[in-house]
Amino acid sequence: MASVQNAPATFDFLAVNCVPESHVWTEQKGYPVVPESVGQDTMPVVDMADATDVAIATMVRAAEDWGGFLLVGHSVPIELLMSVEEQIKCLFARPATEKERAARGGGYGYGVPPYMLYFSNLMWSEGYTFSAADVRSKFRRIWPSGGDDYMHFWYPKCPEPERAMGLAPHTDSGFFTFILQSLVPGLQLLRRGPERWVTVPAQPGALAVVIGDLFHVLTNGCFHSVLHRAVVNQDRERVSMPYFLGPPKDMKVDPLHAAVLPGRRAMFRGMTWEEYMVIREKMFGKDASALTMLRVTDDEGEAELAQGMN
Repeated sequence: MASVQNAPATFDFLAVNCVPESHVWTEQKGYPVVPESVGQDTMPVVDMADATDVAIATMVRAAEDWGGFLLVGHSVPIELLMSVEEQIKCLFARPATEKERAARGGGYGYGVPPYMLYFSNLMWSEGYTFSAADVRSKFRRIWPSGGDDYMHFWYPKCPEPERAMGLAPHTDSGFFTFILQSLVPGLQLLRRGPERWVTVPAQPGALAVVIGDLFHVLTNGCFHSVLHRAVVNQDRERVSMPYFLGPPKDMKVDPLHAAVLPGRRAMFRGMTWEEYMVIREKMFGKDASALTMLRVTDDEGEAELAQGMN
């Protein structure tokens, strides 16, 4: 932890020919990696323009089995997506002194995302977090003459990718995360039975969709949140732009009645997004999901069922 807390605000990734000790990532389980989307590990693709029952069933199976899918047919022009990617690269190519003008504060800005501080070593990436409400004004602080496209993560080329980590394994907290990623694969989802990391294809024009913890709660575990990570590349840089969709901060999220079968009980306690984040922060860097802290105990479940029958 100390190495992260005392790290400099910026690090010149392109100036080193080996991974420094501050960035060596050893907190990895030895799960095998599926480098390509093939066979039973073929990433589901959902066409948003297809409103048929078949397409809807594909999305449901993906949410149940994978916790994510690739989304196409969303009507966002591929030219715009490519332009966004180029602007992200240009932003992170700015001198460190310029990027530091938008140093992170109050959860937003340039620098190490807060959740990274809960791990013992640093990760091979730079981040810029913004709220949708003030993205343009924040963007202008770092790059006054830049365009209007938005950005988030940059994963520089890494001289020793097997010793580094772009983003540590984690689940997202909200309902959904929509991820624009460049054509350099790096996003990986953890699949069960047996556990293995499956690389998400970098398909032109597709957005990766990842289900978050609160949607897991909302559906009573029917649609599951998925552990995912980002790995780095020795020869090519990679960028990604995730958009996090969740409920209003003060809205209590409970399992939907339709997701609880008759005679069964809700598996999770309801809480707001802010309340969940307090619990989640305590679980970062540990080999456990924050969702375990929300599970209803057997005694609580029996009391709830009895109350519902009276």
